[in-house]
Amino acid sequence: MLEAFVLATVLCGFFGALLKKNLVMKIISMDIMSTGVVAFYVLIASRNGLFTPIISDAQNIAYADPVPQAVILTAIVIGFSIQALMLVGVMKLARDNPTLETSEIEKSNTL
Repeated sequence: MLEAFVLATVLCGFFGALLKKNLVMKIISMDIMSTGVVAFYVLIASRNGLFTPIISDAQNIAYADPVPQAVILTAIVIGFSIQALMLVGVMKLARDNPTLETSEIEKSNTL
């Protein structure tokens, strides 16, 4: 059930990025899609019965792998920086164009 909600989040973000005409809405849709991908990765990586190697003092038990945590943290930071870069690009476009609709920007730049 949880997998279906995460997949729905990814699909909503994907179709929002494809179908929305406003550039800010496209950026928000891409952020929703990346959040869904991160949530899917966390959902797949989480398993019951694993212990944190720092806290647990038992000897022969299954430990959680710290690499997926590092990958997710890196993905979050990279996603945040890409989102900030896209917003700066939209701000520069907004300075020259009265609207942020993609069709209007294409019309004004093809003349």
